[in-house]
Amino acid sequence: MPAAAWATIVIAALIIAVAGIGLLRVILHLRHVSQTLAALDGGVGAIVASTAPVPSRLTSVNANLKPVRDFCAGV
Repeated sequence: MPAAAWATIVIAALIIAVAGIGLLRVILHLRHVSQTLAALDGGVGAIVASTAPVPSRLTSVNANLKPVRDFCAGV
């Protein structure tokens, strides 16, 4: 085989190796981003749970505080 053919094969192998390494780095970065987004989604779920509307059973508390609200409005 002539030297030009060997050089072409070596250069092609180097290009393919560099492209493969680049793709591997992209895969690793995307996995890291996926893990970060999963953690962020869990955090958002916790915020949603803690800021949920007050249950309807607390209406009795509001009814008991009506005299206080009326007094404050009269002041």
